[in-house]
Amino acid sequence: MLKIKKYAAIDIGSNAMRLLITNIVEEKGKSTIFNKSSLIRVPVRLGQDSFTKGEISEESKLRMIDSMKAFYLLMKVNKVERYMACATSAMREADNGQQIVEQIFEEAGIKISIIDGEKEASIIASSDLKYFLKTSTNVMYIDVGGGSTEFTIFSDGVQVASQSFRNGTVRLLNDMVTKAVWKDMEIWLKENTKDLKDLVVVGSGGNINKIFKMSSKAQDKPLTYSYLVQQYNRLREMTYDERISELGLNPDRADVIIPALRIYSNAMKWSNAKQIYVPKIGVSDGIVKAIYYDNVKLDYQTI
Repeated sequence: MLKIKKYAAIDIGSNAMRLLITNIVEEKGKSTIFNKSSLIRVPVRLGQDSFTKGEISEESKLRMIDSMKAFYLLMKVNKVERYMACATSAMREADNGQQIVEQIFEEAGIKISIIDGEKEASIIASSDLKYFLKTSTNVMYIDVGGGSTEFTIFSDGVQVASQSFRNGTVRLLNDMVTKAVWKDMEIWLKENTKDLKDLVVVGSGGNINKIFKMSSKAQDKPLTYSYLVQQYNRLREMTYDERISELGLNPDRADVIIPALRIYSNAMKWSNAKQIYVPKIGVSDGIVKAIYYDNVKLDYQTI
């Protein structure tokens, strides 16, 4: 007999906020199935405020509050049992981040946890990344966000290194990433991957997902380093308007996709990786599975 549960995850990033509602299907004697029921994305670029001004603007705060109210109602009408809301670097670095978290809880009833890069990596590891850990000896996970890029390296299924760099798409757009940050990232990657043979790279984030979709490849096939470089050069030659009109990119994607490709391609070059898999995993997916399996300490909520 089937048993179906509904869990949700709210991911408050530097470039957008997402609500993922997932159906969890349990059947005795079979593996649990996680089916995405709905995914709502709201392009509130919090990083633009946080990284350039040091705080979230009044306009962005009000949009956040309205979004959280809407997310709460959507979870309620969908009969979500458990959920968790996480915020990353933009809220973490904003001087008024904690104040906004408290106001959202008062007005929208949603409790937000501001997490660091280490917790973010642990959440991601709860997602379908485990498939690659079982099938490959050496795996490097890369998550490029608006404010930071997270690297987690596994060898024989065990995490051996993890690092977060303040190098993200929104920071790059605002010319806020120094040569020293790029150099630190290069040194760290070369040092931590030099002895890893046949390194498998797994990428996550809206930008690499979009690049993968544009490639028209089958979901289980990887993209090559040379393909990423080609796309980087191609998109750089196009204007912002052309990327929207000719490629169908959303306005809030058409600018950040280029710095994202720059980060991914450099990371692959410095780690001597030839291919990158894009299995559509991210913080939202990881939150749902972490709540279900209870393998990461999370402060989840009930509706």
